[in-house]
Amino acid sequence: MPDESEALDAYSRVVTQVAESVSPSVVQIHVEMEPRPGGQRNSGSGSGFIFTPDGFILTNSHVVHGAGKISVRTLDSGEFSAQLIGEDPDTDLALLRVDAPALRAVRLGDSRKIRVGQLVVAIGNPYGFQYTVTAGVVSALGRSLRSQSGRSIEDVIQTDAALNPGNSGGPLVNSSSEVIGVNTATILPAQGLCFAISINTAQFIATRLIRDGVVRRGYIGVQAQTAPINRTIARYHDLKAQTGALVLSVEAAAPAGKAGLREGDVIIALEGDTVEGIDVLHQLLNETRIGLWTNLTILRGSHKLHLKVLPELRKS
Repeated sequence: MPDESEALDAYSRVVTQVAESVSPSVVQIHVEMEPRPGGQRNSGSGSGFIFTPDGFILTNSHVVHGAGKISVRTLDSGEFSAQLIGEDPDTDLALLRVDAPALRAVRLGDSRKIRVGQLVVAIGNPYGFQYTVTAGVVSALGRSLRSQSGRSIEDVIQTDAALNPGNSGGPLVNSSSEVIGVNTATILPAQGLCFAISINTAQFIATRLIRDGVVRRGYIGVQAQTAPINRTIARYHDLKAQTGALVLSVEAAAPAGKAGLREGDVIIALEGDTVEGIDVLHQLLNETRIGLWTNLTILRGSHKLHLKVLPELRKS
């Protein structure tokens, strides 16, 4: 059995390797807000990370919302002016772009493979202290968090890796140096209650912002979270996935309520496409489904049922 010093050395090596690998892809974001009536111009800062080698950067919507001027400082290349490509306040995500040389993009992980208790590292710029590294574990999965737009962000990762103002928009990274989340919030004055948007959700939002600059969504009126499916039931119905989207609540007057969806149902497919969790459900409920009758496959107890739902355009 390794002694305590050997175990600590192994832990330290992982954190060090992750920090050295990912820090060159983390950026400090400085924002000057549009002047308010009276001429006062406020400023702020946050974090982000290089999403693609051609200069796209992911951060939080609340970091850059209302910005008149945005600048980005990289570890290797210096400071550059950044363009806001688009933002999605519903998920507190935004996409910037910079024209800078020698950019190093992060490697992306799969947030569906995260397990409670696994080691995670957060990198950011709290209070202006550049490239600060904190480490902890995944405390819980499938949390919901209220965004500044008032909407509920689903499938949020809870961690005890310390976050502070300025960490917002930085990466949450696993022990393989893969980004698995976008750090977004901490509950003050509580300690160890920090949250990140899953990278699977962030990837979907980023692709829509790159393409359209905005995110249009189909709406059915449910709150849900990713949850495991009973193995016996999964085998009985020969399901492709071991997880689905567990319905936590249904708005009676919304499309899902009219279709007969109930609290406790598990959505496992939409128009034949497997729904492995809430992030996949959000991806499938895109603008192409608005106003079209759509087949929902659900588990209700041990029974597999099919419902017809008519998604609406989600109002801002």
